[in-house]
This record gives sequence, structure tokens and C-alpha cells, in this order.
Amino acid sequence: METILKTVNMKKDALKSHERPVSEDCVNDPMRFFRRNYYSPGEMSRMRQMVRESGTTLILPYDQFMEHDNRHAEAESDSANPDYICELAACGGYNAVAIHYGLAKRYWTKLAGSVPLVLKINGKTSIPSQSNPLSVHTSYVEDAVALGAVAVGYTMYYGSSRQDVDLPQLASVRKECDRYGMPLIVWAYPRGEFVDAKGGKESSYMVESAVRMATEMGATVIKANLPVATGSIVDNDKVPSYYRSVEKELLALSVDEQRLQRAKRAVIAAQGTPVLFSGGSEIDDDDLTGNAQACVDAGCFGFIFGRNMWKRKTPAALALTRQFQQMLDKQ
Repeated sequence: METILKTVNMKKDALKSHERPVSEDCVNDPMRFFRRNYYSPGEMSRMRQMVRESGTTLILPYDQFMEHDNRHAEAESDSANPDYICELAACGGYNAVAIHYGLAKRYWTKLAGSVPLVLKINGKTSIPSQSNPLSVHTSYVEDAVALGAVAVGYTMYYGSSRQDVDLPQLASVRKECDRYGMPLIVWAYPRGEFVDAKGGKESSYMVESAVRMATEMGATVIKANLPVATGSIVDNDKVPSYYRSVEKELLALSVDEQRLQRAKRAVIAAQGTPVLFSGGSEIDDDDLTGNAQACVDAGCFGFIFGRNMWKRKTPAALALTRQFQQMLDKQ
């Protein structure tokens, strides 16, 4: 285990050593996560609109009603109402809301720009088989420009057999983003039957690989899930021996240290591209805050928490929101 820990820490130090120097007068540089790699003036100016003074961000995504059908309407909160989501984003001081075109045009516009918009431009339903998933256009980069969005969101299904369509589509989106100076946030999601056969979508092997792929494809920011323990990998000969060894050593750690090391490895896989961690499926407060603290300690750019926020009643959602903002601002 000492070998993995030393390697992770050495790689983190290496990343820091290559960052551009910042003046002593700008120690609290709000754009510090964007100083190592090159970003265009358009990317930087738009990203600045959704970055906290601490250099971090907290985004409220609401694309799940398309992805998971209408099942989230059963929540205790008023989660089916897009106005509720917009109000939560505004009252909670979120740095952006991530939604599809119809909700952006009909509901988000009521906020008159008080909360920045990330326009989600692709999606799918949960009705067909998920063994070979593909997320297709629901809107376009030009729509994001017309609406005044500060970024676009794109779901890339790493490992799906439909990559022959997915990756060229993402390349086209990236090309349009470059044309307009629009930040591209890639939802780096391992999915499909081949992923399931090699450790599953939440394994460190798959999450790290998806994060690296998003970097290779030109993401401005990467959204990823925090990897979880996957004991089945250790004896799975379909998984590269390197990751079988990594998983074995990670499994020997305590729960808290394991979360931290998995988060660190995902951040390192991005090689300087800022990483947002999502909350995933609904979990209790202790698990959610424990995961969040591990991600902060690992050097994440911020959080993009959806169901774990807007499916809670407003007082609970706002209390957690403030807690996460305080975590990020102390980073």
C-alpha cells in the first residue's frame, strides 16, 4: 500500500510543480484550477462566472427526469417542478444549474441570469436496454450561446459499444465549443455490458479510465462519480493486472482512507483538467458529507450534486448546501 500512496503523492506534487506561478498578491486566485493547462479566453471568462472566490464551484444538475423517466416526482420535495429547482439554485447560492433546453428556455430564463446556466445538450431515456448506451443530441452548442449559457454539458459513455457514434459526436461538440469559446463539461460515465464485465461503472479502474478519456477528448471540466470498492475486480482476469493489484491494495485500507485514495486517483487521472464529483444515487447525510470531504481533500474542483439535494425538503437541502460551500471554501 505504501507504494500506491507514495506514487499518488508524487504525482500530485508533480502536477503542482508544473502549475504557472501566481503572484503573491493573488494567493486566493479564483481561477487557480485553470492555471496548469491552456484554456482559451472565452473558456476562462465564462468559467469565471460559475467559480466561487475560493476557486471552487457547486452546481445543481437537473437532467435526471430525462435519464430516469418521471420516477423522481415521488420525492418529498417539489422535485417535479422546475421552478422549485430554479428557486433552490437561487436561494442556495449555487454557482450554476445544469438543465436541458426546454427547462432552460421555459423556466431558467425567469431567473434573469441570477444563476449561471450549464446547458445539457445530450441525453437518453431509460426505456431501451442499457447494455449498449448512447446519449444523443437534445440541443446544440448554438442553443447554449443563444440562451446565454456559461458552459455546455455532454455525457460520454466510456466503454459502450456505441463509441463509434458517441466519440465523433463529442468531437463535433468540442469543435463547436472551440469556435464559440464555450466551456465543455464532460459527464465521464463508464457504461454498458463490456464495462459491467470488467469491474462495473463505479470501479476505480473504469472511473479513472473514463476521466482520462474525457481529458483526451478536450474537456474543459470533467464530471465523475467517486469510485467505490469493487472486490470482484481482484480475481477478474478480464481486468488488467495493474488494476487488480491496485484494487487489492485499496481494499486493505479503512473506509475513509479508501475514499480519499480513490478520489485522489481520479483527480490525477485528469492530469490538470478540473474534476467535479457527483453525488450519484440518494444516500444519507453522513455518507454524502463523508464522500464530499474525501473529494475536497483529494483536490477536486467542486461538486455537482443533484438528487441528493433537490429530493430533500428545502430546509435540509439548504443546510447541506451551506455545509458543502463551507467545505469548498476552506480548500
